[in-house]
Order: sequence, then structure tokens, then C-alpha cells
Amino acid sequence: QVQLVESGGGLVQVGGSLRLSCAASGSFFGINEMGWYRQAPEKQRELVARITGGGSTNYADSVKGRFTISRDNAKNTVYLQMNNLRPEDTAVYYCKADLTTGKGYYPYWGQGTQVTVSS
Repeated sequence: QVQLVESGGGLVQVGGSLRLSCAASGSFFGINEMGWYRQAPEKQRELVARITGGGSTNYADSVKGRFTISRDNAKNTVYLQMNNLRPEDTAVYYCKADLTTGKGYYPYWGQGTQVTVSS
């Protein structure tokens, strides 16, 4: 059974920082792309940032220059460093990983972690 476990969310003031972590565990052969998505109340889930197995990154325009995605392949973990947080960053943040398992190639999602930015 594969699990993605997120941590690091919480309440922070405007301009503050948080670091999210997401660790993959269970039975799989490899991890390809990993990413972070977020969903605010009454809005659709949107891409925040993603990183390929080779380290190439892609960011939403709204977070460029403020957020940094990285990964530690030895730990099967992806991180999201969030700086200069704004109220509009408030959302549930979800980790996603594309894993190769014995059953094939599938996307897996974490349970989500709440990030709240107060003004």
C-alpha cells in the first residue's frame, strides 16, 4: 500500500514562511514527477509547483519568486518552501506523486494540509 504523508502546514501571519514536506512510503519501484497543489474554499484545485525526477521545476505565476519546490530522492520526499505568504495563499495543500508500482504507473495524492495566512 502506498501512502503520501504531508506535514508542515499551519497558521502564519502575512509575510511569514512555512515549509511543507511530503514523504512517500510503501511498495513502489520509482517516483517520477512530484508536485504540490492547493484548493481554497469554493475554488478548484490548482497547481502550485511541480518537479520532475531530473529536478526540472514549474511554478504557478502567483507563487513565482516566493515558493521553492525541491525533492530528496533518497528519502522519497518533496518539499515546498513558502516565503512572503499572502492571505490568498490560504488553502488546503495537497502533495501528488506519480509512482511506478507493480500495478503500473499511477498518480497518488496526500491527505492535504491546511495553510492559513492571517492579515
